[in-house]
Amino acid sequence: MNWDFQHQCGRLIVVVILLTVFPMMAILVGESSEPVRPSRSTPLRALVVTGGHDYETSFYTVFEGYDDLTWSHAVSNQAAFKSDIRKKYDVLVLYDYTQELDEAGRRNLRDFVESGKGVVVLHHAICSYQDWDWWTHEVVGGKYLLKPEGNMPASTYKHDEELAVTPTRRHPIVDPIGAFRIRDETYKGKWISADNTVLMTTDNPTCDPPVVWISSYPKSRVVYVALGHDGAAFRNPSFRALVRNSIFWSAGRLK
Repeated sequence: MNWDFQHQCGRLIVVVILLTVFPMMAILVGESSEPVRPSRSTPLRALVVTGGHDYETSFYTVFEGYDDLTWSHAVSNQAAFKSDIRKKYDVLVLYDYTQELDEAGRRNLRDFVESGKGVVVLHHAICSYQDWDWWTHEVVGGKYLLKPEGNMPASTYKHDEELAVTPTRRHPIVDPIGAFRIRDETYKGKWISADNTVLMTTDNPTCDPPVVWISSYPKSRVVYVALGHDGAAFRNPSFRALVRNSIFWSAGRLK
């Protein structure tokens, strides 16, 4: 075999290797840099997190009866975020009331949120992580004050209030629902970010006017729903639709 033939064979081998390896590298880079959205033909996967606050088990019925939604239940935030959950779920639905979360748990929760997955925060979950400003001020865009802070007194609550809830703008979460009435627990005196997009309000004097908002957090779709204390709310068709729409919108499934 002469040198020219060996040289040509060597060049051919190099070209084949480059054509094989570079596309595979591009695919791998693409997979790591782009968040993977669930296919619309597959059920949405939600993780419902509770713990730290009593609630009626009829709460679970809010998520039942849907062919396009599957859900798992974590009985505490420690159980929910003990490992990386980005590949397991599309949306977090938080109904817990807790302050403690270890470093690994905080990292896994933050990784999930920053990956572009959906987050729905319900009712008393706005009380969680009082000392974690990233969570309260950036992600949720609100905080129930368990004690006075600066010139703000502690927030207050009142059971068994009648609320008239009214949309403030057009949005896929609230458009199919419209105005409705509900009997629920109210919160007043929360810190609420001025950058939130408020979707629904109430004029009940024992409640802060915004009861549904989208936070301004840029890396994920985050919805807060102030309603949802007990069975009176869980059985309310408008509340049930509000939670469902929030879940699907936060996952990018509702346009």
